[in-house]
Amino acid sequence: MALVDQHREQYGVEPICSKIQIVPSSYYEHKARERDPDRLPDRTKRDRALEHDIKRVWENNTKVYGVNKVWRQLIREGIQVARCTVERLMKKLGIQGTRRGKKYWATRADVLADRPTNKVSQQFVGKRSKQLEIYRISFFLAA
Repeated sequence: MALVDQHREQYGVEPICSKIQIVPSSYYEHKARERDPDRLPDRTKRDRALEHDIKRVWENNTKVYGVNKVWRQLIREGIQVARCTVERLMKKLGIQGTRRGKKYWATRADVLADRPTNKVSQQFVGKRSKQLEIYRISFFLAA
């Protein structure tokens, strides 16, 4: 939409929309929704209200609540919402709960260690279809 806004005076809305393959009515509806938020879809309106509630619950609980706890708190407050909606909106807002425990790796690769050689010999083009896959399967079964 920003592209159309930039060049609409020079080229007009309809020619730009035809080049970028969108219907001009979509552009005009988008602009009308920017001017009048009441024209927004019901889901968008509900998401905006839920985003505020989700952020409030998350911040009131020292930013440690994850999806399940935020969802359960919203239900306790009488806000009926699906768990998947809370998950989607938390992802959109870029917030997540804290994770317990320390991150650790059980193994660390030795950069000086030798790596196994390529048994396929980089032959990625076969004479018939799925020849390489059949070779890999037979190699692993024989081993």
